[in-house]
Amino acid sequence: MNGYQLTFYTEKNRRHGHQTVCEWLLQKTRELGICGATVINCAEGVGHAGARHAAHVLKLTDQPLQIILAVTAEEAERLLEIVRTERVHVFYVRYPVEFGMIAGDLPNPDKPAHAPRQPPSTQG
Repeated sequence: MNGYQLTFYTEKNRRHGHQTVCEWLLQKTRELGICGATVINCAEGVGHAGARHAAHVLKLTDQPLQIILAVTAEEAERLLEIVRTERVHVFYVRYPVEFGMIAGDLPNPDKPAHAPRQPPSTQG
């Protein structure tokens, strides 16, 4: 399937209303029926104003985060329109990608999910 990877960049402590930006974005993706999001905690980053943001041992609030989504063109537009309408302060990157699920990753209905492995053959 062709679509977009949307990556949002924020900090752990950045808020929109009573939620963090990360929580808010994940809630909106669920409300839109978008399946799948990955949140990556980053060690360090430099923001749009040139300020350094980093996770420290005793203080993780300034830790940079990435929220990554693989979405259709329609889902990307709907989510970005909500972000614009709500005036959420967040940087994003959108670029075209091909995405999908590899069939080998899907469960086989004829085989138990956690079938025990067969011991190797001792014949030789």
